[in-house]
Amino acid sequence: MHLKPNELNGNGYQLLDQLDHKELVPFIRTYIKKRNKFSFIYNLSNVLCFAFAGYCFIRGFNSPEYNLGANLSHFSYGIALAFLLLPIHEYIHVLAYKSQGALNTSYSANLRKFYFMALADQFVANKKEFVIIALAPFVFISGSLILCMFFCPSDWIITFAGSLLTHTAMCSGDFGLLSYFDYHKDKEVLTYDNIESKTTFFMVKTLKV
Repeated sequence: MHLKPNELNGNGYQLLDQLDHKELVPFIRTYIKKRNKFSFIYNLSNVLCFAFAGYCFIRGFNSPEYNLGANLSHFSYGIALAFLLLPIHEYIHVLAYKSQGALNTSYSANLRKFYFMALADQFVANKKEFVIIALAPFVFISGSLILCMFFCPSDWIITFAGSLLTHTAMCSGDFGLLSYFDYHKDKEVLTYDNIESKTTFFMVKTLKV
């Protein structure tokens, strides 16, 4: 979008919702439970990743070389790797924001509530733009982890399976926000961040201008 926040009212947009960043977790929990395509994709992705990780654990169970302890160790490496990928995840969000025209980007985190955010101050995004911004880390990191499985030693596949499962679960915030847009798919919704007030605003088109 080429509109600025102070131009939205004059172009027929009114406030639909505002999200205080301190309330991000309950907001995400509410909308990730809604029945729509984004919550379905998120839940299906988690089920598939969990099933694949389970398969990696039982693969070769009857073999004399099977070592549960080694599998658990490699899986724990994968979980650790997923946490190390968090800065990359947020950086990809920032790159996606910039690809859509955002100029003033930054990061926010709340370790107590365990959430991390990439923000674009005063950048107005429509649904199409926000889908790109929200899905970019999920698509890139998931694709990279899957690709790694084709080239790593077989005993390290479970490591990348652990990373894939953990990272997918951590994408709940991205899919929760996308679920919000899909919940209001009958409306023309825009969103923007205000870093100073630590608030995200959702605006809806209500008037013909």
